[in-house]
Amino acid sequence: MENLFKIVAKEMGLKLQQVENTIQLLDEGSTVPFVSRYRKEMTENLDEIQISKILESITYLRNLAKRKEEVIRLIEEQGKLTDELKSEILSAEKLQVIEDLYFPYKKKRKTKADIAKEQGLESLADSIYKLEDKELVMDLAKQFLNEEVLSVEDALEGAKLIVAQNISENPLYRERIREIMLKSGVLNSKETKKAKELDPKKIYGDYYEYSEPVSKLPAHRILAVNRGETEDILNVNISFEDATRDFIEKIILKDFKNKGLVELHSEIIKDSLNRLILPSIEREVRNILTEKSEVEAIRVFKENLKNLLMQPPLNAKNILALDPGYRTGCKTAIIDKNGFYREDTVLYLVEAMHNDRQLLEAEKKILGYIEKYDIDIIVIGNGTASRETESFVAKVLKKANKDVKYLIGNEAGASIYSASKIASEEFPDLDVTVRGAISIGRRIQDPLAELVKIDPKSIGVGMYQHDVNQKKLDESLDDVIEYVVNNVGVNVNTASWALLSHVSGIKKNIAKNIVDYRKDTGEFKERKELLKVKGIGSKAYEQMAGFLIIQDGKNILDNTIIHPESYKIATEILEKVGLNLEKYRNNLADAREKLKSFNYESFAKDNSYGEATVQDIYQALIKDRRDPRDEFEKPLLKVDILKIENLKPGMELEGTVRNVVKFGAFVDIGLKNDALIHISEISDKFIDDPSKVLSVGQIIKVKIKEIDKERERVALTKKGM
Repeated sequence: MENLFKIVAKEMGLKLQQVENTIQLLDEGSTVPFVSRYRKEMTENLDEIQISKILESITYLRNLAKRKEEVIRLIEEQGKLTDELKSEILSAEKLQVIEDLYFPYKKKRKTKADIAKEQGLESLADSIYKLEDKELVMDLAKQFLNEEVLSVEDALEGAKLIVAQNISENPLYRERIREIMLKSGVLNSKETKKAKELDPKKIYGDYYEYSEPVSKLPAHRILAVNRGETEDILNVNISFEDATRDFIEKIILKDFKNKGLVELHSEIIKDSLNRLILPSIEREVRNILTEKSEVEAIRVFKENLKNLLMQPPLNAKNILALDPGYRTGCKTAIIDKNGFYREDTVLYLVEAMHNDRQLLEAEKKILGYIEKYDIDIIVIGNGTASRETESFVAKVLKKANKDVKYLIGNEAGASIYSASKIASEEFPDLDVTVRGAISIGRRIQDPLAELVKIDPKSIGVGMYQHDVNQKKLDESLDDVIEYVVNNVGVNVNTASWALLSHVSGIKKNIAKNIVDYRKDTGEFKERKELLKVKGIGSKAYEQMAGFLIIQDGKNILDNTIIHPESYKIATEILEKVGLNLEKYRNNLADAREKLKSFNYESFAKDNSYGEATVQDIYQALIKDRRDPRDEFEKPLLKVDILKIENLKPGMELEGTVRNVVKFGAFVDIGLKNDALIHISEISDKFIDDPSKVLSVGQIIKVKIKEIDKERERVALTKKGM
């Protein structure tokens, strides 16, 4: 085990003790957020990213060790394990090398070569490596004739099949050919005979006659081709230039020492390549490309999701939420500044579809709600009829007696939430359409609290998310949500069980128990009261306590990031400057002024406390608890509408980044469809990854580059700005 720790420490440039201590904590049941924040002395200030990387690397190496044991056992059971083979397996550093070594011993469907071996032709096959002349081979073949092998030609054919299979199972050949295919192969795709029927809009039209070197394939194109192939619209293969193929044949041919059988050897090698090696290696290479693409797609999705969840809340705002629709009308919900549902209705406000009476009634209701509930912001979902609704709202707001802004909100996933179990628990008496409108409005008040209720794959910030490994995607997205939730902190007295379930140490059933306890006994007065909740023991409490806050509770330290295990240190710090908890609570400004003279370094040294822990406690005492989301840009509020007819190339606008992908970003500039800013137009300098420059929720200045009114598409640029 220690050897694994050494490997990871060397790879990451860390001390061995840092890796050992980190894994010890995680193996004991600690979570990554807990270890990162509250065990800094043990990890020597490793952050969450480093701790997650250690865990990922150790998990890989542990799985590698398990696979080695399994492969050795499986080969040994066949009676074919040699000391040399065992040594090769044990010294392998990559899973692919182990699989190559195991490949010849893997249980496979019986082949013609296996049948030839059963017919006793292995010795004849060996002679093809040793004898110098084909005539000698043919003479030897006569000795292998029997009831199953009726002619010399049959014997020779069986021997050739055995040699071809041996070549295809050689781990050195497989590794070399795999490397060559990854470096020099070309991926090709063509439309199938069914393409016209299955792809009438030519969504995959760019790939009907498409070729690109494997080494240059970007992740999004690999996943697009994979999907087209899965849907039977594309035929896909990897090819070589003739020179590359000749080079591969020569690599294998040089291992045949007897030059008198070159023609026979070449024939066997060609057969082995065409029938066995290349199709097998092509599948492996396609899998490698897919796995790399999935890693990249998941990375982009994670980054987008993190930025979406970290969007700042628009606190204390009364919201009029509109979920637009044509025939069925616009579902409307009022949410007060505390996030509570107040009222709902349906408005018929699409001018092209509804009559004057309906339009007038909708106008009166909106203006009435503005007055009655002191509306601050109108939030309009960005789905069907969004722009028609925006046009109507913009006109109505000009008649309002107060300054009300509106914004177009992302409604992705609102319908998923509205039909979910948590929505029915929150609003059992409301129609699903009203729940959807509430979700659209609430996610402006607090994006994190609302979006965690929805499957992250449904909130519109990924690409090809349904084409990647779903288990890996779910685990990665859960990690992101856990990171954001614990970084922000959660008010235990207001959070839903969906939000609580992402807090360090809290599983879904425990989260529901916390909410049930809150309903039965009232608000939590102090953190240690959590120990009364069914299912929460000392270990779970240790992991969760510092991430759950209680405002206006019995102990003011419960409203800080200070962990209960460190309350003694916090109290000692206050006493050092002549304070106690009561004085600290009653006059924060005066207390913090006194704390400015406190020297945490010398205090930590004098009392043998960890300096990093004391520093964190001191910082929590002297500063207000800050929401890290406040550092991000708030949503762009509007007072009037933009139409594509208003646009001209060269016009400068502000927009909100809605999604970042490998080839660029989609920006909401106020039109029906988000506009695209291609990667080549993001900066005057070369960039290889849009996420290094742009993030979801970011407000940017852009310039109109091209307008396609027929397809309602707009291309943007940031060059020269």
